[in-house]
Amino acid sequence: MDLSAMLKALGEPTRLSIYQQLLIRKHCVRSLSKKLGITESAVSQHMKVLKEAGLVRGERFGYHIHYLPSQEALEGLCASFSEMRQQSIALCRDPNTCQCEFRGEEKQ
Repeated sequence: MDLSAMLKALGEPTRLSIYQQLLIRKHCVRSLSKKLGITESAVSQHMKVLKEAGLVRGERFGYHIHYLPSQEALEGLCASFSEMRQQSIALCRDPNTCQCEFRGEEKQ
């Protein structure tokens, strides 16, 4: 899981909107195009980025491909943010304590 690629993909507002729609239900490109008011070509380009980041996968349904979020990617994102949260909680927040690794060099 490449967290950086996933966050970069979701950092674009239209892709985030597409992803949020996919969290509600499966969509094909045409459905997303009508829902978001953008061209099918634009949706396809955004879907390419989301797929390359590992955030979505497609399922063939007749002539169409229905897209849905990758559960593994969602679990990875949740785990990464949970780990960041735990690190932040464990961080010493005492304003009188310096944790800079260069602090000791100043005394020499």
